[in-house]
Amino acid sequence: MQTLNKLSDRLFYLSPFQKTDRPILAAIKGDNDTLIIDAGNSTAHAKLFKEQLAAHQVFGTFLALTHWHWDHVFGLEEMDMPAIANNMTYEKVKELQQYSWEDKELDERVEAGIEIPFCRDAIKLELGTNREIKIPDPTLIFEKQIQLHLGGVSVFIEHIGGDHSPDSNLIYIPEEKALFLGDSLYANMYATKWHYTIEKMTKLLEKIEQYVADYFFLSHHPAPLNREEFSSFATLLKTSAELTDKHVGKLEAIKEDMSRTFGRGLTEDDLEIVEYFVNGYK
Repeated sequence: MQTLNKLSDRLFYLSPFQKTDRPILAAIKGDNDTLIIDAGNSTAHAKLFKEQLAAHQVFGTFLALTHWHWDHVFGLEEMDMPAIANNMTYEKVKELQQYSWEDKELDERVEAGIEIPFCRDAIKLELGTNREIKIPDPTLIFEKQIQLHLGGVSVFIEHIGGDHSPDSNLIYIPEEKALFLGDSLYANMYATKWHYTIEKMTKLLEKIEQYVADYFFLSHHPAPLNREEFSSFATLLKTSAELTDKHVGKLEAIKEDMSRTFGRGLTEDDLEIVEYFVNGYK
């Protein structure tokens, strides 16, 4: 079972579970209100988080969505609190509300290229055969930014986009020096080949670097990255983008140059990121 992590008196998070694609869920506890970050990928996921928070006498008041993907919104009804979303996320949620999630319809959407096999398989594994999924409308809709004051702690939510999902938000808690990035730094999965693009990644990293943080949360990483770990990850992404541009998307040349630049052999993670940039190179 996933267990709740207490990073401070104000910041709690539930680690992700890779097998069924459960992302990190988090709570920011203020003196007056508590913000929940993301709704989880099922009723069971949301319920587990709520139960573990309750053991610490923490109860959500509002919920903020990092983006529209199923694993972040399917728990909305169970969370049962007003949800905050940008206008792009709101529109995508309205689309999801029209879908059936039974095997036949899921498989048909995969065949049509609307859904991807990875998500279909995770949905079946997480939800089993009982798929009565209701996704309520988000309540508070913003365009670019919104700020919340929870009492003794504040939250900034900004629409930042990126390759993974154009509606992605970051969520920043300055008093905790914590930055939640959702899935924004992951590849675009809704494509023939999973990929990054140089332009979007460059803009995204420039935006993220404006925030001062000690903890960086990526939704499917097992724990937050510290400043040094995140800097290393960002350097890998920047270097991959720069070398992809320099070598006009030629994989072997990029790999050789990157190995020289880093002064070491490339890891599997390095190679995966390079290949994503090559896949997205035009």
